[in-house]
Amino acid sequence: ERKSQDYYTVLILGRDTGGGGNTDTMLLASYDVTNQKATVMSIPRDTMVNVSWDIKKINSVYNWYGGGDRGIQYLYKEIAQLVGFEPDYQVIVEWEAVGQIVDAMGGVWFDVPRDMYYSDPLQNLYINQKAGYRLLTGDDAMQVLRFRDGANGYKDGDLGRIKTQQAFLTAMVDQLLQIKNVTKINQFIQVFQNNVETDLSFQNILWFAQQAILGGLSMENVEFVTMPNRTASCWSRTYHNYQSYVVPSANELLELVNTKL
Repeated sequence: ERKSQDYYTVLILGRDTGGGGNTDTMLLASYDVTNQKATVMSIPRDTMVNVSWDIKKINSVYNWYGGGDRGIQYLYKEIAQLVGFEPDYQVIVEWEAVGQIVDAMGGVWFDVPRDMYYSDPLQNLYINQKAGYRLLTGDDAMQVLRFRDGANGYKDGDLGRIKTQQAFLTAMVDQLLQIKNVTKINQFIQVFQNNVETDLSFQNILWFAQQAILGGLSMENVEFVTMPNRTASCWSRTYHNYQSYVVPSANELLELVNTKL
């Protein structure tokens, strides 16, 4: 049952275009327009799912079924297994879109939590960011969001990256919600539509944007959380080693779904 008259859920997928196109960033967002509250739950990419292939990570489902409508259909089934409902809408972001939206905003002020150095010529991925609070360009933002590995990588791997992504999105949303951005809504939506695949129409997005900015959605009512989880490992018949996964902590996740999502 919906918690209020206008209550919507959106699955946001960030595809790592350089690294094979898996949906490495997965956010399940709920927006209670009536009461102006939003919750965004990160689903770790290593979440184990009950699938027939060897590496049973949720980030592989969309690609395994060829992407597009079919990929979404099968991914929705896995999401529903986790949270008990299928999202109303989906947004599939190619990473470049995030950078373009940041540039359209004139940059985003963000406190980069650590020095970030990483290079992977095969993916044409070069990350070189100093720690500290400053105005990030779209390119800077892309580097910060994609950083995970390397000599000074996160000790907790993908979960470390999720924390930085959530902090960056918090800063980005906070700056997007400022009333001065009302005049740029159409420009943002244009950049957005050019760089994402979504079943939200221009009118849908415009309505959400107007409700958020003019309706007074404030950052104290936007909460970023991570799916409650614990680590697990499972033998791989392909790689002949143990692969690390995360699995949901069922009771905590149920509580989160019932109260926030």
